[in-house]
Amino acid sequence: MKFVLLLGPQAVGKMTIGQEIERLTEMKVFHNHQTIDLLLPYFDFSEPAHHRLKDTIRREMFKEMANSSLEGVLFTFLCLFGVEGGGLEFIEETVELFEQAGADVYIVELDAPVATRLHRNTTENRLTHKVTKRDLAASEQDLRETADGYRTRSLPGELPDVNYFFLDTEQLSARESAETICDHFNWSKTTV
Repeated sequence: MKFVLLLGPQAVGKMTIGQEIERLTEMKVFHNHQTIDLLLPYFDFSEPAHHRLKDTIRREMFKEMANSSLEGVLFTFLCLFGVEGGGLEFIEETVELFEQAGADVYIVELDAPVATRLHRNTTENRLTHKVTKRDLAASEQDLRETADGYRTRSLPGELPDVNYFFLDTEQLSARESAETICDHFNWSKTTV
C-alpha cells in the first residue's frame, strides 16, 4: 500500500496530477473536495459541523483504505502552515495512521506562481469535479486571499519524515508532472 499526500495551494494541480497518476498506476485518487462538496448542501464551510464531519469521514476512509487491498491512495490537501488548525496536525495523524498499517508514505509538495494558478482555476476539469469552484469570482478571491495571507509551502523539517518530493508545476502539464513524480519514486507505470 502506498499513501501519497499531494500538497499545495489552490489550483496548483493536485487533483488533476492525481488523476494522471491514477491513469499511470493502480492507485486511486481521493481528493479533498469529495468530502467538502458532500457536506456543503447541509453545512456551510464556516460551520464547525462541516469540519468535524469532513475530518471524521476522511479518517474513516483512511482507516479502511490503509487496511485494504488497494495498490495505493492519492489524497489532495491544502495546508496552511504556521496556523493553528491549518492542517499540519491532520497531516501528521494521517501519515501515522498509514505508517502503522505498514504503508509506504509519500509527500509530494506542488507549487506554481499565482498567475499560473489563477489561469488553472478556470479549467473545465477543476470546475467539473469541484462544485465550490464554479463561482469563479469567489474562487479567485479565495485563491488570492490565501496567497496573500498564508504560507502554503512547508519549511525544512516541518513535514513528517517520509519520502518527499517538491515539484514546481508552472511549466509542466498534469501528465508531465505525474510522470516526473512516478519516475522520481520509481513507481511502475501500467500505461504510457
